[in-house]
Amino acid sequence: MIASDVAKNCLNINPELVTEILCRFIRQEIRRAGFQRTVVGLSGGIDSTVVTFLCAKSLGPENVLAVTMPYKTSSEATRCDSRAVVDQLGVQTLDVPITEAIDAYFARFPDASQLRRANKCARERMTVLYDQSAAFGALVAGTSNKSELLLGYGTQFGDMASAINPVGDLYKTQLYVLAAHLGVPDSILHKEPTGDLWVGQTDEGELGFTYAEVDRLLALMVDRRWRRAELLQAGFSPEFVDRVATMIRRNHYKRRMPVIAKLSARTMDRDFRYARDWGT
Repeated sequence: MIASDVAKNCLNINPELVTEILCRFIRQEIRRAGFQRTVVGLSGGIDSTVVTFLCAKSLGPENVLAVTMPYKTSSEATRCDSRAVVDQLGVQTLDVPITEAIDAYFARFPDASQLRRANKCARERMTVLYDQSAAFGALVAGTSNKSELLLGYGTQFGDMASAINPVGDLYKTQLYVLAAHLGVPDSILHKEPTGDLWVGQTDEGELGFTYAEVDRLLALMVDRRWRRAELLQAGFSPEFVDRVATMIRRNHYKRRMPVIAKLSARTMDRDFRYARDWGT
């Protein structure tokens, strides 16, 4: 079997079965923690839309709060897509613009880079979500997919933060299959992936490669554990393989809890662990 076929097989999903598994996951994890509700940051993109659909399906729309948090550079198309999701699902919703908070902070740092501003927006949105989770009596549902988590394409303690994450084991390209199955609006299915961080920003433009390209590589590198020589033999360029491998390695700190210096027999991040369903 050629590499493209192997990668395709790795990326194939049964959307009906995946939906059933993820809805069960959402219900179990939220109720296990003593909650009945969830809060989602709804951006109008494919990731947050799929999570909102899954949460509404598993918990009922009345138990889902979709929070929109536009910044002044957020596009009108993004806002329209978010409204379309809310209208279609009937979930509860709240609009909390973050422009004043962000601009007040950067008034002290006018020379701040685009990256700093984007990260600040991501973290400001997460503080809003966690505050609203307390007001709504809910857990925050994450929206980072497997491609983003592996590549580190997200903000630590920003969009990568959550209490549970239903889509973290789905590559970006797999999310589109699931989204189509769930009935996500066509305007969201067919638009170019973007974090809407600044005018004209797109994920693939910033990354320098497409999700279709990198997901094929990641499926073989991570899921099948192919070695570098095997990936090169499969036709991937050495520059692409090395760049992606470096991104995965360097961004591992974003995927784990803070490392704690070990002094005792049972250190919290590696010795004091128990099964996910312990005590329930």
